[in-house]
Amino acid sequence: MPTAATAASLALDLTSGLKTRDLEEFYQDLHRHPELSFQEHRTAGILAERLRGAGYAVTTGVGGTGVVGVLENGDGPVVWLRGDMDALPVTETTGLAYASTVDGVMHACGHDMHVTWLTFAAEALSAGRETWSGTLVVIGQPAEEAGGGARAMVSDGLHERFPRPDAVFGQHVAPGPVGLVSHTPGLIMSAADDVHIVVPGVGGHGSRPEATVDPVVTAAYIVTRLQTVVSREVAASDAVVLTTGQFNAGQRPNIIPAEARLGLNLRTQDATVRERVLSAVRRIVEGECQAAGCPVPPEVSIGASFPATINDAALDAEIADLHRELFGAQSVFDFGPAMGSEDFSLLVPTGVPYDFWFVPSTPQAAWQAAPGQELGEKITGVPGNHSPLFAPDLAVLLPGVRTLVGAALHRLGR
Repeated sequence: MPTAATAASLALDLTSGLKTRDLEEFYQDLHRHPELSFQEHRTAGILAERLRGAGYAVTTGVGGTGVVGVLENGDGPVVWLRGDMDALPVTETTGLAYASTVDGVMHACGHDMHVTWLTFAAEALSAGRETWSGTLVVIGQPAEEAGGGARAMVSDGLHERFPRPDAVFGQHVAPGPVGLVSHTPGLIMSAADDVHIVVPGVGGHGSRPEATVDPVVTAAYIVTRLQTVVSREVAASDAVVLTTGQFNAGQRPNIIPAEARLGLNLRTQDATVRERVLSAVRRIVEGECQAAGCPVPPEVSIGASFPATINDAALDAEIADLHRELFGAQSVFDFGPAMGSEDFSLLVPTGVPYDFWFVPSTPQAAWQAAPGQELGEKITGVPGNHSPLFAPDLAVLLPGVRTLVGAALHRLGR
């Protein structure tokens, strides 16, 4: 295994011929044509075509629309590089010349950037295969946003059909100043659970509420009471976020509906705390429904679920050193565990070390104009992931390729 300095030098050599215009055109094309979870047919086709052209043995349709490219290059370790491909049901308002052409769909989380990084890194490593030995596996994952993409690929035999990795690497574009890379050993991203609630009622005419059991009122009490879970049932030292993101009920103003539906999103960083919060949610929902006289018990179910992302600390330290060699001693910082979540770790076979990091991408003018002095303050003042204004600076295209190439070479290099 080469030193960080050697791997960094190799990464710079292998990517020195990349043309900025090629990277930008590729990225902008993906950005114009976003595809929702499990619908990434065009994106997957582009990735598969480029991988075949670079000499990879390519398998498509893994877990639905997933792509796996395998490049065998002699004896040595097996490294997996992963990038997710799906977009979000968000209407873009960036005003960019290359803005989404699909109504109501946008690459608001930057997965178009991830596919660009993955594609050009895979090509650079193939072109420079005389510098390394082993097997490289490139994974284009569908449906990270929906929470089912990694599970679908694993269920479709990802761990059995392809070479078992010795290390797995991934990265995510994020708000923050261009030129830095964020590394966190251990816990880097939180667990997440979607909670679906059905509040039963007795429907009727809006003029005769006394003849009904109004689920809208009951659901409103539930939403209000849920705000006390974090503030009164969880220790201040425990990181928890509980958000009500959906409240659906009724079709007409003068009709009291027969049910209301709530959608919650829970973020936690400790398994015991997660169970405590979920128990509190069930207790509050059941209690409010009983107090309202609902005709049947409510329904509480868990939907999409993400585990916590926990980096191998030793591997993260090695890759952080590599990225310092690539971009300078002050380029790497530790932002600490994020409340955001990922299904990246579900792709990784049990017992295999992995490392996941962030590449900040806020344009310099926007970053300087953001209020505050500290990093945490300024990040809240710039468009972040899932915002209709999210627009990564194209200046991170080449560095993001180099971070992946360097990580792969750190394990594969001779």
